[in-house]
Amino acid sequence: MIPIQILLVEDNEGDVVLTLEAFESIRLVNTVQVVNDGEEAIHYLNKQGRFANVTEPDMILLDINLPKIDGKEVLAYIKNHERFKVIPVVILTSSASEKDINDTYAEHANCYITKPVDFNKFITVIKSIESFWINIVQLPVKSN
Repeated sequence: MIPIQILLVEDNEGDVVLTLEAFESIRLVNTVQVVNDGEEAIHYLNKQGRFANVTEPDMILLDINLPKIDGKEVLAYIKNHERFKVIPVVILTSSASEKDINDTYAEHANCYITKPVDFNKFITVIKSIESFWINIVQLPVKSN
């Protein structure tokens, strides 16, 4: 298995730590980069400013409740941009709102996961992401 690049777009520092700890607990060998708002996510994807030398992600874990540019707008940007639309976007958020779920699927989210509060349940979610998106799914080959 070739390691993949994961971009975690999350503004809550506690959720960032929890996600990284969950990945560490399952000994994920992939690289996880973190940005803290929607504007940074778009700059990261376009390799602008301090992100000039980053590697394009193979997968994006995206919160929808973000400052500056919200996650739904980031998702729409990704899925409407020729270069980025093939990157799988997993919505990983605390919202269980039916409207949020419908809105993100309408913008072509690849899946929607509501973050559990309990750490052990969160580990189970991260394991399922790792199992499905990293071990089972064939991700698109980068053309850059």
